[in-house]
Amino acid sequence: MSSEKENPGETAEPEQLALIRETVRQAKVPRAKPRTWRGAALAKELPVARVVVNKGSLHLDQFFDYAVPEELDEAAQPGVRVRVRFGAGAHQVKNGRREGGRLIDGFLVERRATSDYSGPLAALADVVSPEPVLGPDLLGLARAVADRYAGSLADVLQLAVPPRSARAEGRPSPEPLPPPAVPEPGSWTRYERGPAFLDSLARGGTPRAVWNALPGPHWAEEIARAVGATLASGRGALVVVPDGRAAGRVDAALTSVLGEGRHALLTADAGPEKRYAQWLAVRRGAVRAVVGTRAAMFAPVRDLGLVVIWDDGDGSHSEPHAPQPHAREVLLLRAAHDRCAFVLGSTGCTVEAAQLVESGWAKALLAGREQVRRAAPLIRTVGDGELARDEAARAARLPSLAWQTVREGLKTGPVLVQVPRRGYVPRLACERCRTPARCRHCAGPLEAPEQQELHCGWCGRGAADWHCAECGSHRLRAQVVGARRTAEELGRAFPAVPVRTSGRDHILDTVPGRPALVVCTPGAEPVAEGGYAAALLLDGWAMLGRPDLRAGEEALRRWIDAASLVRGQPEGGTVVVVAEPTLRPVQALVRWDPVGHAQRELAERAELGFPPVSRMAAVTGPPEAVEGLLASAGLPADAEVLGPVPLPVVRPGGPRRPGDPPPGEQWERALVRVPPGSGAALATALKQARAARMTRGGGDPVRIRVDPPDIG
Repeated sequence: MSSEKENPGETAEPEQLALIRETVRQAKVPRAKPRTWRGAALAKELPVARVVVNKGSLHLDQFFDYAVPEELDEAAQPGVRVRVRFGAGAHQVKNGRREGGRLIDGFLVERRATSDYSGPLAALADVVSPEPVLGPDLLGLARAVADRYAGSLADVLQLAVPPRSARAEGRPSPEPLPPPAVPEPGSWTRYERGPAFLDSLARGGTPRAVWNALPGPHWAEEIARAVGATLASGRGALVVVPDGRAAGRVDAALTSVLGEGRHALLTADAGPEKRYAQWLAVRRGAVRAVVGTRAAMFAPVRDLGLVVIWDDGDGSHSEPHAPQPHAREVLLLRAAHDRCAFVLGSTGCTVEAAQLVESGWAKALLAGREQVRRAAPLIRTVGDGELARDEAARAARLPSLAWQTVREGLKTGPVLVQVPRRGYVPRLACERCRTPARCRHCAGPLEAPEQQELHCGWCGRGAADWHCAECGSHRLRAQVVGARRTAEELGRAFPAVPVRTSGRDHILDTVPGRPALVVCTPGAEPVAEGGYAAALLLDGWAMLGRPDLRAGEEALRRWIDAASLVRGQPEGGTVVVVAEPTLRPVQALVRWDPVGHAQRELAERAELGFPPVSRMAAVTGPPEAVEGLLASAGLPADAEVLGPVPLPVVRPGGPRRPGDPPPGEQWERALVRVPPGSGAALATALKQARAARMTRGGGDPVRIRVDPPDIG
């Protein structure tokens, strides 16, 4: 029997009305109101999300708490990308939920049960992707880099995590391959501790080495064998090189030694989608080895066992975007945090590398002198004295020794010619006293590009009646003759020989082993099949005469990099350097002793208190802003302020380099120096002072750079 017959006095109407009212009441509660989630229920467990927002301002360098709507509970996991509303004031609170503000991106770093903030929280607007891209290790590394360089965590994460590609995320990564067999030592046997170094990596050891590589093409294969030994131990490896050409060589060597599918190539040339897919394969553990350029220093390699940086003196390793970290320092942080092996390799040797060895943090990985003599070419020098005695060579910039070397080299293969500048005649000077030729109106440098009439490189005015203000001479000489002018001269002297150029606009990767003249600027030297028969290093005084603390170190690095492409002395390889033979970098090149040169430079830096013996920061901006920041910063007691000094004014419409002041504005730069052990305190003080200025004024033109590469 039904209940209606059991209770004849009751009807079904009240029950039906109650159901209708409940249905309407539930309809007024939004299931999902994207971007605000007003009235939506919160997650039952861990309803608070701690987020790092994509705001690089120093005064916002902290985590922010947001409420997690119930419908985003499953997707809102630590490490995912999220969208949040940022900037809502305390007055924008509705139903206990903060609303308003602008939508920005961020990363969810932690789920919590409660928040340290006592006021109402805004809700997560959305989970952009359920793919966790920011793990605890990468977050810790980014925090350490931000603290070291007085920057913000958000800026470092912009460098560390590549932009998202939905199509790349939707594709599965390949299955990881089993560890490979331990590779043979190969050419590592040429080094005194080479086989022992590989054996330590294969057994799971963590050796730290500064490797002075022998000249020749074997360095890429030697890196590949070190990576193979690390993978054989069940760990991952990371290799950072200065440019795409070097990355391609290591990529080919890894494929040859390990086979396909065991490593990822992370370079900008691959394109955003492919590069992100490779990065995801590394993040998911499908690939255990990475080779790439500067941005790969943050690659999330699992079980990291080895980090390698090649040619750390190359300027490409210094990131131009805030907070401008250097790949060498980032990999040093990774080696310390992950307790993994570290290798700094180069054919040359920087002062920072010499300091790592002198401090005992790393061991020198060198070849014996007999091996060096067999691998290195013969180095011959030509000084200004010989150029002055040889009038014909002086007019053409090439002495008789250089011409003879070119003739002999062309009989057996290509000849490399390194020129410090590209173009035709970038700068001019008085022929008699070498005083730079300047414009009488704006003091800009005078130029004659493409054999045109003399004019100013800044204001463009003609200077047909120029004469030297020092000696009165009317004759000019090329201060630094460009690569195209050099190629033209050599083409006339050797009409039957092809002349090829390699520079910023068009860089050659390789050239055939046939006789040819290859004219290039430093860093753009192509690799010749079988090696170059000879090389000319022109205008050495121009590289050594730069007003920079690293001028000698940089000139030697450029020369050794070029000379390493030349055949060894037993095969007839010869290099002629046009520079004063008595100078220290020239003598180091003749002896092929970059390590000794770096050690002497380090000793001099220690006496003067310059980096890397000390830590230094550059503070740049308008004079009153620089003065105000230094006055308000609580600098360490042992800090020393050098300057400030005025910077050159950038002419409107003229060329600008990264970090230059706005055109027409007079800026100053001060250097703040502290002894070892106070670098962290210096970075913290400058960061806090700048953050305080930004909080008060809303904007601050002062720029801070820790460890500036150029200090004059």
